[in-house]
Amino acid sequence: MSKVRVKQTRSAINRDKSQKATLVALGLKKLNQVVEHESTPQIEGMIRKISHLVVVERA
Repeated sequence: MSKVRVKQTRSAINRDKSQKATLVALGLKKLNQVVEHESTPQIEGMIRKISHLVVVERA
């Protein structure tokens, strides 16, 4: 499996509860924080849901 790096670039203030929960589930707590995950269908769906808040690097 390939890896994906996810960086939070926008704030979760005034966002839906489910979007905030998705950020937490990915391990993102602060702006500009970067986390790395395996590229699975579950992770890809979570990234798609909050794509307007994050930047993704595929490795």
